[in-house]
Parts: sequence; C-alpha cells; structure tokens
Amino acid sequence: MSTTTRWGIVGPGRIAENVVRDFEHVAGAEVTAVGSRSTDRARAFADRHGIGTAHGSYADLVADPDVDVLYLATPHPQHHAVALDAIATGKHLLVEKSFTATVAGAEEVVAAARAAGVFVMEAMWTRFQPAVVELRRLVADGAIGEVRSVQADLGVAREFDPADRLFAHELGGGALLDLGVYVVSFAQLLLGAPDTVTATGSTFPTGVDAEAALLLGYADGRAATLLTSLRNALPGQARVFGTEGWIDVLPRFHHPATIVLHRAGAEPEEITRPATGTGYSHEIAEVHEGVLAGRGESAVMPLADTLAVMRVLEEAAGQLGVAFAEAPAEA
Repeated sequence: MSTTTRWGIVGPGRIAENVVRDFEHVAGAEVTAVGSRSTDRARAFADRHGIGTAHGSYADLVADPDVDVLYLATPHPQHHAVALDAIATGKHLLVEKSFTATVAGAEEVVAAARAAGVFVMEAMWTRFQPAVVELRRLVADGAIGEVRSVQADLGVAREFDPADRLFAHELGGGALLDLGVYVVSFAQLLLGAPDTVTATGSTFPTGVDAEAALLLGYADGRAATLLTSLRNALPGQARVFGTEGWIDVLPRFHHPATIVLHRAGAEPEEITRPATGTGYSHEIAEVHEGVLAGRGESAVMPLADTLAVMRVLEEAAGQLGVAFAEAPAEA
C-alpha cells in the first residue's frame, strides 16, 4: 500500500512559494510538478524548489499521470474550471481559499468531487493550526460553556492599484474573498451557518469590495460580528464568548500560536501551541492522510462548511453591490 502522494502546484505565485516549503515537514508528500500559463515561470519555480517537472499550461499539469494531488493556487475565479478538469482525471485537490468566485461554482465542484470519489478540500489552514485545534477541544469540553458569539477582524492597508490582483474584479479581488473568508470561516467553525447576513462597507473604483462589516445572526440569538478590510490594517484578533467565559485568539488569529482562556472566577490561562514549519504543513498532512486512507473529504474542513462560507461571502458581497463570475477554462 502506497505511503506517498505526488503533488503538482497549479499557479506558482506568492502563496505557492510559501506553501511548497512546508512539504518537507510531511513525510511521503512530494511535490513532483508545477504548472503555469508561462513555461518560463513554471521552470523558474521548479528550479527554486527542486521540482522535477515544469508544465507551460494548467491543462498539461492536470493531465500529468505522475501527479496524484493538485494544490490549486491561482486567483479565485480560475479555481472552478481547473478543479473540474482535475476531478475528471481523478486528481485529488487542495484548493486555496476562497474556494471559488461564486456559490454556483463551488456547488458544481463539490458535486463533481463527490460523484468522482476524489478527496477535495479548501486550504483553510486556520482550522489545522495547533492553537485552533486546542481551542476547539476546549470548547467541545465545555470550558467556556455554550458559545454565544464570535468576534473576528482581519485587514491590511493596501494602496489602491487597479492593476493589482487584489483590486481586479475579473480576478476576484476585494477584501471579502481574500481576507473576509478567514473571519467568516472562523465564525462558521464555531457557530455553524447563520440564518441572516447583514453587511455594510465600501467599494473601490474597480467594483470590488474595499471593506466590510458583517453581522451574522442566528435564530436562537447567537451572533458573529466580523470585520475585513483592504483600506486599513486591523489587529487580526478573534474572541469566542461563552456562557461561562471566553477565549482570546491572539493576533493574527488565522494562524495563531497562542490563545488565552478566561473562565469565570479563574485567572486567565495562556496556552501556546506553535505550528510546524510555516503552518501550512498541517493542511498538507490532512490531504495526504485523507488521500492515502481513501477518504473523499476532511472532517475538519468538510465541503459542507466550504459551501456555507461561500454563501455568506456571496450574500455579503451582493449587499455591497459586488458580484463575481468564474473564469472560463484555458484554451
């Protein structure tokens, strides 16, 4: 029985540069190929990281018989078409967040993955950070009673540049898909899918969202208050409030090392759980182990959660007058 998974990198951009370095921490997970729309770019990435094969198109990488798993790190609207092609060839997938540019696109990818029986997971590394794993354990054990609300913020100050991917509508730019996905996914992890979504914010001249404040409401009175922005920096902190205490997730909450448990009538308890490597190793290991075990999805980042998060993001964007489309497959 194989103990190795052979990986291909789709889109050798900034995030891929960081993620690929953490493969050394996952025994048996090997990056064997990279694909880009530019052969030169693919070759340069391969040379930097000691990868044997460089493809000059995504299609060639998808068709590579010596690749089992694809890490999909292109801009959001390009995920949909590449994912469907990959699933059709029997490839397993780790898909960067946001999973797709639209709910309809995400639903199509999820349906195809389930029908094909391949492992597909959104690359929400936050859920696999050891400090967040410990937070979930504490919550499940009742350390703070019943969770009633969540607060989270994540924002950076970026000068508006219409040529930059972050501000380009056709590339799925804006705060929500790039940063808001973290705060929404964190709330969804602890509270589930909301009954109502209320958003306020602003947009850039290119038509993408610049900042957003979200109130997620639940029929039983629970709530999440979330902030995301490309206009101004935010602390990147999260808090989980329960009936018997709360937990602070220290900045930056989407890849924390430390949480602080506050129980009623007790001194605060600081708990540090550092990540292995840069922190991406844990999600890589989840996919690697899932593929070898023949699973179709992760119990920690299930596809139903990805769909729930996408629905919140799309609803919030719509309230700001923003709508995205999936990119067509490359010729």
